Amino acid sequence: MRAIRFSRFGGPEVLETVEVPDPVPGPGEVLITVEAAGVNYADTLVVDGSYAVAESLPLIPGSEVVGRTEAGRRVLARVANGYAELAVAKESAVVGIPEELDAGQALALLMQGLTAWHLLKSAARLQPGETVVVHAAGGGVGSLAVQLAGVFGAGRVLAQASTPEKRELALELGADEVAEYPLADRADVILDATGGELFAQALSSLADFGRLVTYGDATGAGLPPVDPARLSRLNAAVVGFWLRPTLARPGAVSGPLREMLRLVSEGRLTPVTSSAYALPEARAAHEALRGRRTTGKTLLIP
Repeated sequence: MRAIRFSRFGGPEVLETVEVPDPVPGPGEVLITVEAAGVNYADTLVVDGSYAVAESLPLIPGSEVVGRTEAGRRVLARVANGYAELAVAKESAVVGIPEELDAGQALALLMQGLTAWHLLKSAARLQPGETVVVHAAGGGVGSLAVQLAGVFGAGRVLAQASTPEKRELALELGADEVAEYPLADRADVILDATGGELFAQALSSLADFGRLVTYGDATGAGLPPVDPARLSRLNAAVVGFWLRPTLARPGAVSGPLREMLRLVSEGRLTPVTSSAYALPEARAAHEALRGRRTTGKTLLIP
């Protein structure tokens, strides 16, 4: 089969299209013919070696696919080597999806959707009526977080994004207004994957008992050190979030995923997809992600 693999850490240039043996499922596993593989920002960190969990090389990246099992069942699945024509998944990591559901929308619900869900529910512990600010609101996680915040009862949802087009998209998805720092009114919850100066501005904009949830550093500028004494003066909290250990918690995947699939079927949640690349164009997909040129979910099509 064809796959995308890298043998050394680096930028998108290290990704290569290769021929490798077909994977063979073991006990409790299923073989999936890949219809589409999801591309996540975390994949670029795996490739450059900066992801929090070290990987052995050579490696086929990719953590999610939509495809068909050997029995013909259409599924959404978490995998370890998704940038390929075939992938193997544990039976427990496979969810059946409707034939009519767009592959990109289904993939958006897995890593990005679960991230957005847990950012709001598990990390921020959003309460009805609270004000939420979503950074990178035009991205895969942010565009879903804007919508889910409204579904979960936020009083106001403010969107921050890097371009006018992304800000307009966030407003179309349900954001009440664009966030501009300093905020006119302090926020109860701020979701930040950007880091740098935006993190610092957000921290100064929290209301009493506000929560700034950090889950990335897309700018590469790093996160400013946080003084606990300052948090005491602000009467606020900084909460770190990482999806990987969250997924190991009982019920952390199936319940939220079923809820989001229901919301999509009811028309209350619209995963955004805009970029689909052929499998050999994986380098271009990673370059677009690293350059923050994507909107919504990015896909590779074998």
